[in-house]
Amino acid sequence: MYVKRLLRGALEHALAHFPAVLVTGPRQSGKTTFLRHEGGAGTGYVSLDDPLERELARDDPNAFLDRFGERRVILDEIQNCPELLPHLKMRVDTRPRRGARYLLTGSQQLALGRDVAEHLVGRIAILELLPFSLLEHAARGRDPLAATIWSSGFPAPALAPATRDLWLRSYLQTYVERDIRRLRNITDLRSFQAFVALCAARHAQELNLAELARELGISQPTARAWLSVLEAAHLVRLVPPYFRNLGKRVIKAPKLFFLDSGLVCELTRQPAPEAALAGAMGGALFEGFIATEAMKAYAAAGLRPDIFFWRSHGGPEVDLVLGVRGTLVPVEVKLTASPTARHGAALTRFRELVGEEAAAHGMLVCRVPKARELPGGHVALPWREFPSWLAASLATRTR
Repeated sequence: MYVKRLLRGALEHALAHFPAVLVTGPRQSGKTTFLRHEGGAGTGYVSLDDPLERELARDDPNAFLDRFGERRVILDEIQNCPELLPHLKMRVDTRPRRGARYLLTGSQQLALGRDVAEHLVGRIAILELLPFSLLEHAARGRDPLAATIWSSGFPAPALAPATRDLWLRSYLQTYVERDIRRLRNITDLRSFQAFVALCAARHAQELNLAELARELGISQPTARAWLSVLEAAHLVRLVPPYFRNLGKRVIKAPKLFFLDSGLVCELTRQPAPEAALAGAMGGALFEGFIATEAMKAYAAAGLRPDIFFWRSHGGPEVDLVLGVRGTLVPVEVKLTASPTARHGAALTRFRELVGEEAAAHGMLVCRVPKARELPGGHVALPWREFPSWLAASLATRTR
């Protein structure tokens, strides 16, 4: 069963205006299925995971590409054969045509980003397809909050929930513990496994690399390199703090988020949905879930994720700060179903410090049954309604 993805609009725009399109994202997020359904009738397909195809592409790239003539073609997992990229560049430059001719997918950003920038800069649109959002997989959004966080947004387990436990364990073993380690030639499997688990335990928290390295008995440069591998594989994302002085954002510690809540529950050995939400990580799991819904909304709109968090020295903090329609929207994420004035205090303080012209009234995403006003002009929003609100806001921004 094919589930229509919100990235369709951004893809249609890219297909009309660029000779090549690259769709990145984690393994098994649905990139190939998406392009095969949305790439247009008659589009060819070849997987560079296939060793025979890869060998032909490396040994005789022109013969490899000539098979498709002037047809549009999907080149799946292009990072496995970066040698093709200069030949794609020559064909794009010497045989100009309106609309995209080459559709590429890639799951690993380390070498791929460098190679694409070197050979196809200005010629390629880059989009990111993440696991299902609530808007894409409506059945997941009808579940109770605990079950929604427990489940995975990856298409395979999302569409077949009975496979969830086995699929996530297999994904971690085959992709994280094998394929991702090879990106940096990581030989110490046990330490890397422990590193990934510790990162999951710090989901939605400020990143302290020195502490991580100390707990594992590895150097900080090693911890930084391993983290970059997880980022390159689209499994984690770092969200910087908000400062009016942009230079400070690259100095202060970011927050660490995994892009799939099901993976976090698996890595931190949560026993059951209700226990996960009621346990010590409940607040972090909820905040992380809402943060990743925001990341999915930006990615689906073809936009850079304009997402930060804010923390003052010894004072209030705001979980997320979203750039929407040229203004900043502070967002608090709390498990409460009974919000009070104190829940809006940090939102008010942020708006006072940044200025009412730069920052909008804030939002408390929580478990209220319907939206309600809070003191200070803020609003308490049901968690199910947050993805719709942000998607509509970003669509307005891109028109």
